[in-house]
Amino acid sequence: MNWLLVVVGAVVGAPLRYLTDRAVQSRHDSVFPWGTFVVNVTGCLILGTLTGAVSAGAAGSHLQLLVGTGLCGALTTYSTFSYETLRLTETGAGLYAAANVVGSVMAGLGAVFAGVAIAQGLWA
Repeated sequence: MNWLLVVVGAVVGAPLRYLTDRAVQSRHDSVFPWGTFVVNVTGCLILGTLTGAVSAGAAGSHLQLLVGTGLCGALTTYSTFSYETLRLTETGAGLYAAANVVGSVMAGLGAVFAGVAIAQGLWA
């Protein structure tokens, strides 16, 4: 039954990633991959909040599988992040590539820590 929770979460996460990416990117006239940046940081925030909720006893392993592994696993995308960074480098946009790497890592870590803090504030 656990695999079904992961599948259901992924069925929601994958199209959500695509639709969010397209919606965000269409609003920015830039070579910077804002859509991927937004879905990855959002996934970090969700996963941090879920981790904090689990640590506080407010969520269990089934929710971890559904939301953490399924939804966040399909929502976030390291492969697209890597590919877009490579493409930025290949097209001479090295500064954007560096900003993507540094910004994504810093914002992702910040979001996961913020998520844990939010959960602690709600359920501690």
